[in-house]
Amino acid sequence: MADSNGMIVEVPIDEGAVPLGQTIPPQLAAEIEAARSYRARSKAANTVRAYDSDWRQFEEWCWTRALEPMPAIPEVVATWLASLAQAGRADSTIGRNLAAIAWHHRQAGHVAPQHRDPRDVIADTLAGIRREQRARPTRKKSAILAVDLARMIAAAEGSSPRAIRDRAVMALGLAAALRRSELVALQLADLELVREGLKLTIRHSKTDQEGEGQVIAVPSGKVLKPGLRLNEWLSVRGGEAGPLFYRTDAQGLMTKEPMSDRSVARLIQRYARKVGLDPSAIGAHSLRSGFLTEAAKAGASLPKMQEVSRQKKVEVLLGYVRDAALFDNHAGQSFL
Repeated sequence: MADSNGMIVEVPIDEGAVPLGQTIPPQLAAEIEAARSYRARSKAANTVRAYDSDWRQFEEWCWTRALEPMPAIPEVVATWLASLAQAGRADSTIGRNLAAIAWHHRQAGHVAPQHRDPRDVIADTLAGIRREQRARPTRKKSAILAVDLARMIAAAEGSSPRAIRDRAVMALGLAAALRRSELVALQLADLELVREGLKLTIRHSKTDQEGEGQVIAVPSGKVLKPGLRLNEWLSVRGGEAGPLFYRTDAQGLMTKEPMSDRSVARLIQRYARKVGLDPSAIGAHSLRSGFLTEAAKAGASLPKMQEVSRQKKVEVLLGYVRDAALFDNHAGQSFL
């Protein structure tokens, strides 16, 4: 735009760029706020929550060592990543921590540390961590099969809100092949009861960061009965808008707050222990793995498995199919 002398001047794009004492026109202020709102929605809510948690841990680590977290120098970030690796954190978790640091720097108007790292200390440290972790034997969480989950559901005895909720969480978690982040993000509005069972809208997921949303079908079921379990929970929960699964307090009373993803993992491990399964080998992902393993054993087609799991890569599903059929038509079956 031109000033009073006809000279072209830069139009500020954020309030911080406006000189002190200069008033922002109402129209521009509204547009600045709209831009800020769009930036806030560039990441899924679950991703932002994870980034915030990672950033708080990085800040605390820096402060206890008299280091500056913002702006952080590359050597500090590289050392933080190495400390996570030493603590046994997975490669994916370490990568997310680095992304969280970059994101918080950008939000504060700083260049991300990995973009001002001429010696590549961050990239080299990360590469070394990944090389070492690939060389280590990994122990994946075991899948929970339907027969075992039925025993776990039966172990959630009673008519308390917590027991009714726990039965619904376990049944729906496996029936819809949900990640724990997806389970706790569900809202009542995402649920549609139909004659055959229910339709579930997954608004955000690991493979749908843009939030396009995906609808999956969940049959009423004859063994785990996810439809029945969910209806029992809804009769306790009520029809108020909000999270589908509420957290319960220390006394087992229902709150209006959503469950956390960690509480889902603890729930699964608690009932696994009750039925004699090794809780260290079980996690929240065991429900998702259980669905895919059972579907593969039943001979479900890859497209039908993909409809529920929403996997982007068919290779991941093929891994479940191979595991389920590992001993079928074995080459040595006739002579061993």
